[in-house]
Amino acid sequence: MGSIYIGARSGGTNPQQLELKRANRHGLIAGATGTGKTVTLQGLVEGFAAAGVPTFVADVKGDLAGLSCAGSPTAKTHEIFSQRAAELGITDWQYRDCPVQFWDLFGQSGHPIRTTVSEMGPLLLARLMNLNDVQEGVLNIAFHVADKEGLLLLDLDDLQAMLVACGERADELTLEYGNVAKPTIGAIQRNLLQLRSQGGDHFFGEPALALEDFLKIDESGRGVVNILAADKLMASPRLYSTFLLWLLSELFELLPEVGDQDQPKLCFFFDEAHLLFDDAPPALLEKVEQVVRLIRSKGVGVYFITQNPIDIPDTVAGQLGNRVQHALRAFTPRDQAAVKSAAETFRPNPEIDVASAITELKVGEALVSLLLPDGSPSPVERVLIKPPATRVGPITPEERQIFITTDAIGNKYDTLIDRESAEEILKGKAGEAAAAAAAAQAEKEQAKADALAAKEQARLAREQAQADALRQREEARQQREAEKAEAAARREAERQAREAARPTMFDKAVQSAARSAASSVGRQLGNKLLRGILGGLLK
Repeated sequence: MGSIYIGARSGGTNPQQLELKRANRHGLIAGATGTGKTVTLQGLVEGFAAAGVPTFVADVKGDLAGLSCAGSPTAKTHEIFSQRAAELGITDWQYRDCPVQFWDLFGQSGHPIRTTVSEMGPLLLARLMNLNDVQEGVLNIAFHVADKEGLLLLDLDDLQAMLVACGERADELTLEYGNVAKPTIGAIQRNLLQLRSQGGDHFFGEPALALEDFLKIDESGRGVVNILAADKLMASPRLYSTFLLWLLSELFELLPEVGDQDQPKLCFFFDEAHLLFDDAPPALLEKVEQVVRLIRSKGVGVYFITQNPIDIPDTVAGQLGNRVQHALRAFTPRDQAAVKSAAETFRPNPEIDVASAITELKVGEALVSLLLPDGSPSPVERVLIKPPATRVGPITPEERQIFITTDAIGNKYDTLIDRESAEEILKGKAGEAAAAAAAAQAEKEQAKADALAAKEQARLAREQAQADALRQREEARQQREAEKAEAAARREAERQAREAARPTMFDKAVQSAARSAASSVGRQLGNKLLRGILGGLLK
């Protein structure tokens, strides 16, 4: 059964070995800044690599990149390490490198690591965007609708488009799933914008990470060390911690159950572990506890590295069987509480006053308690940590680039793929809806134009009819006027004719005189005739 040598007392007595069969029972490396946590971590990773166990480490300060190169006899630390090796009685100590693969969420100092929004899930996204319970509920609805309608959520553009669609369908979704308020959608969109400003959009998309690329063994049987360049990522601590939790969750979901094997399939080192638990909601803490508790059955060991052991919640700390505690400083009440808490977590050793020893440890010295082959913790030992075989400190950008271009990953993840997903489909639907709306609007406008034309035509017909009626009335009036004029003309002609037929005044006078004269003559003749007749009669 294999093991990894951690350190021993001076002279090499009481050596402390991490049993590979128990390495999946997780562990904790704690201690104040500058006490040697990084060297301890480096030695563990070297031991796993030599045993053929792949590892994943977050390189927060940039110095773990030195795992890729062998240490140098000309380095400033060479004399210190040589003395430590001699003090521990290590006779075969020599410098050597580890096979590495460099990763970087931003794709600058390593191969890009991407996942899809769907794979991240609403719980971790809510954590990533610092959403409250109401906003997380609406985000869950957006995911549910996307799943129901077969919409792929690959990147943040897809998520943004899905949220817009949910906002537009707020009334419909509220009736089916519960309140979907547009102001809540707007708040999520603002948090999404903030996530973009922190570089979160680099993390989402395709090609998504294939976890088998973390589980590689080189041609000589050594486990490949996957180093995440996290120095820039630490500027967004929420993104850093959520990414690593996502990675653990993916390992838990995708790896098969294997139980306790002779050695782990992968060991995962989570530096600055307190960031995972700071301000974490209960649902997230429950998920972390579940993953840590169950992922060991998948053959994965998780090691938390933090300055203060009380940064780890008790529900998680209780599952960390392998512990390396470097010096703590008891300057404040919180520091004193941390010392007391750390002392109580170790299996007692009558020879060691743990509480006092924690504050007295030198650089490169630690209190160690590891799981024994039977699974029980060993009594705590105060040991000197073995010197590393790889370089302590960063590598040059040129060296890093050589490793990136020559590893087995190649350019598999270097080119972003943007296939049809929710954004394109929703845009297509929006385009179709807009075209249909435009067509309906055009039809409506045409109908309105036709109605207006018909109305105008009717108006013109009415005006024409009115004009015709007026014209007819005018013609009738003119006809009547003409008839009246004609009648007047006839009457005038008749009058003139009558007038023309009447004697003039002179004629009347002559006629009157003639009639008078005739009448007088007639009377005289009559009288004479009458007298004659009467005279004759009388005679």
